Amino acid sequence: MEAFFHRFTELFDQLGLPSDPFSIAAFLREQGPLAPDAKLEEAPFWTASQAELLRQLLADDADWAEVIDRLSLALRE
Repeated sequence: MEAFFHRFTELFDQLGLPSDPFSIAAFLREQGPLAPDAKLEEAPFWTASQAELLRQLLADDADWAEVIDRLSLALRE
């Protein structure tokens, strides 16, 4: 099975968010820091459909799980 490496830009596209580097940096600044014990997919800034997409991708252990984990870490820094 071939592994895929997804970028933040691709994840933000999937979530329907602006995906240029400036917008991603602004999102991280505006939405962080996320509490250490909070689940990313339960954060209050997601729409219901965005939260469901994140849950689905994580539950499926999809190729997206790594970039979702990196987003979670970036929001906690």
